[in-house]
Parts: sequence; C-alpha cells; structure tokens
Amino acid sequence: MRASFFFNLYLAEQLFIFENKNSIGIMKPIISEFGKISDGREVKSFTLKNTHGIEVKIINYGATLVSIKTPDRIGVYSDIILGYDTIEGYEKDKLFIGCTVGRYANRIGDARFSIDGKEYKLSENRPGYLLHGGKKGFNKKLWNYNTFETLSGCGVQFNYLSHDGEEGFPGNLLSIVKYYLNEENELKITFDAETDHPTHVNLTNHSYFNLNEDKSSPILNHHLSLHSEKITEIDENFIPTGKLISISGTELDFIEDMVIGEKIDEVDGGYDFNYVLNGKLNELKLAAEVSEPITGRKLKLYTTYPAVQFYSGNYLDGTIGKDGKPMNCRTGFCLEPQFFPDSPNKPEFPSTLLKPEEKYHHEIIMKFE
Repeated sequence: MRASFFFNLYLAEQLFIFENKNSIGIMKPIISEFGKISDGREVKSFTLKNTHGIEVKIINYGATLVSIKTPDRIGVYSDIILGYDTIEGYEKDKLFIGCTVGRYANRIGDARFSIDGKEYKLSENRPGYLLHGGKKGFNKKLWNYNTFETLSGCGVQFNYLSHDGEEGFPGNLLSIVKYYLNEENELKITFDAETDHPTHVNLTNHSYFNLNEDKSSPILNHHLSLHSEKITEIDENFIPTGKLISISGTELDFIEDMVIGEKIDEVDGGYDFNYVLNGKLNELKLAAEVSEPITGRKLKLYTTYPAVQFYSGNYLDGTIGKDGKPMNCRTGFCLEPQFFPDSPNKPEFPSTLLKPEEKYHHEIIMKFE
C-alpha cells in the first residue's frame, strides 16, 4: 500500500468541497445551483465555454454531462445530448443518461469474479449479471469537485472514493474524472484511479447523442463510421463468449461511413455491440465519426480504450427529458469507450485488473465540427 494512495484517500474523505478561485486563463467555469437530491445535499452545475461558442454543462451528481451546445451549418447553437431539466430527473434516471459509469461499465456475467483465488459476489442489478456498476453505481454518487482554467481552456475535476465492498467490489478505489473544454472545440474526459487492493475497473461516460435540431427525431439519419473490424461475440444476456468475430461486409460493419438506419432492421433489436477498435491499447486513436446531413453537425471520438460500445438507443422508453419532450426509442445513440464487457472473467481479453502499485488512466476526446 503506497503512501500516495493514502494521501489521496485523505483528501477525498474531507467533508469540504474544493473550488478553484484562481483565474489563470481567459475563461472561467461558471458554477451554479442545480437543486438538491433527496437526502438534502446540494448539487452544483459547471458550465464550460470557449471563445467559439461551444458550451458544456456538467453536474457533480454522477459526474454527469448535462448538455453540449454546438453550432449547425448556419451557426445556430443547440444541445446535442439527451438529459433532464432538473436534478429529480437524474436522481430517478434508470437509463444512465450522461453519467460517469463505474466501478465497471457494461456487464460482468453472473455478477461475480475471482482475484487470486478468492471469489467476489457483486450487486446483481440485472438478472444474471451486473450492469454499469450495480444497484447504486458511480452515476448515483455526489462527487467532490475542483474547477480550473488554463491558457487554452477550462474544466472541472471530480473525485469520488468508493469504499471496500461497495456493490461487492474489493478495495478502496479513488476515482478522478476530469472534463476539459479547449479552444480546438474538443471536450477531453480523463479517468484516473488508484486502489489499495486488487480490483477491477472500467470507467466511461454514457451520454446519448442526437445531432438533429429536434431531439425528438430519431437518430437513424445520422452517418456513422467505426474504426473496427471485429466485435465480441455475445450470448442472450449480451455477455461475451470470449470469441472475437469479424464483421466485415455484414450489417454490423461501419468501417466505411454508413447511415445508422440503413441496415438496423437486419439487426435483431438494433445495435448494442462492443466494437474492438483498430489500434493499440493505451494509444489515443480515432474510434468513431458521426455526422448529421441537415444540420451539418459532426462529432469525432478519440480514445485510449480498446473498444467502444455502439448502442442505438433501442430501450429508450419515452421517459420525459429536457423541455418536456419524451426520449423515445432511437432518439439518441451512445458511443461508450471501454474495456471489453466481462473482462474480469475472460483472461483472453485485455485486463481490467488494477493493483495497488498501478495507476489507471484513460482518455476520451469528443471533437465537435
């Protein structure tokens, strides 16, 4: 157990919240009230802006992305992610809208794994598996925060200490998530973590995108390219079998730009697959490109993770979101950079095991054009 971990542990345990009051660059995050959760604690929102007019809002409940405003082809700005107008919406949310997912994004089969011969039974929040961290994952936690500015952008850093045994996971885990908006119209999200006991970690952001002007319109007209030629084969519970299968020339193949709705009816239930990215683990690489032809909005996604889950919003159920509009089936899509689902039980997959002497670090960059 390293001294540095316990120092960070001490900082994360403090009852006060950090705020950076120093003006370093030309931009400064705007901190506002966003209501109170049911136990009475206040939630803060953080608005990041650059000189090009891009605006990003995040709240410290779930370290959640609330809105991203970008211009269309004629310069009209509007929000490109789904969400809620109030904290009550996020507290009741069951769709993981915009949140930070942890300790483990996606699925762990049978909600259990073993480390060094010891089995750990996890929170089984879906029949037969753990999904997105368990019954009360990182998306339902109130994170500490620290805002900052640089000469080329501004941001907010969140930290949360997950205690040993939370949702069944071993070890105290200190997680730090940083959102940074720069002058290149990039939103950079970094994930860092340390532990005092071997444990499995897989952190990501779970935003639902819709580049249409009307967010109640389906995303089936969006063009998508994914820099992937394989997916992880899955069973009926979407748990990987351990095999990687080629998708070249199939309805799952987005290596060349394709309209999302072009072949979606050929896919049972729609798209919800773990795409294995071309490129090396820990190497920042272009994972996906999305565009919407009418508004002209474009999104490029870069990551150091080995895979990305492409989900076409098949289970959006009409829950009321922003401006009183329902979030209906396929009115949003997710691109979730991640490690492979069920990696703790699949030694042939890239390892998600984090040890006390190691540091977890991964990045996601969303570039808006």
